[in-house]
Amino acid sequence: MNPSRTQAIALPQRDAESVLAANRVIRNTYMLLSMTLLFAAVTAATSVALKLPHPGLIITLAGYFGLLFATTRLKNSAWGILSVFALTGFMGYTLGPIVSHYLGLPNGGQTVMMAMGGTAAIFLGLSGYALSTKKDFSFMGGFLMVGILLAFLAGLAAIFLAIPALSLTVSAAFVLLMSGLILYETSNIIHGGETNYVMATVTLFVSIFNLFTSLLHLFGFMNSNE
Repeated sequence: MNPSRTQAIALPQRDAESVLAANRVIRNTYMLLSMTLLFAAVTAATSVALKLPHPGLIITLAGYFGLLFATTRLKNSAWGILSVFALTGFMGYTLGPIVSHYLGLPNGGQTVMMAMGGTAAIFLGLSGYALSTKKDFSFMGGFLMVGILLAFLAGLAAIFLAIPALSLTVSAAFVLLMSGLILYETSNIIHGGETNYVMATVTLFVSIFNLFTSLLHLFGFMNSNE
């Protein structure tokens, strides 16, 4: 057989296998993401109903990074699934007191619903765009990493220095950064850069979580000044 013909047959086959693998990761990611979002919503609602206090910044950061580390280590085993639910459930619990705070403000229910609607619209719109166009957004990786780190440090400064203007700026920055992260991670899955659906789920969940809390902060500020 002609070697060039053999190569021509092999290349489409490898392309087909890579497409099937990417589709499998996408399917598993969105299935697990849906379940973790539902689980986090239940834990957040329970936290609101029981009026549980916020665990505080130190416990929140320790719990988040500790569970994130465990999930990263266990991502290739069945324990990784349990770790994902532990992480997202913990984040849902920490979200409950935040939602309770905004519900207690004037127009609080409207603020929470606006944040939820905005989060859903942004996530579905950007995910749909990345999936339909199949554009490669890998070039955003370095920018997003630096931007998120700087925004995180600025957020800590806003908390310790009690600077409302800086806090609002950080929230606006996180809306843009998390939107970029959704595009980046979805593109990463499509093009084979992310082959582990557990880590893909964590990245998208964290993006949605931070997007929601940032919009909640911004809408809460706007509604308080109406």
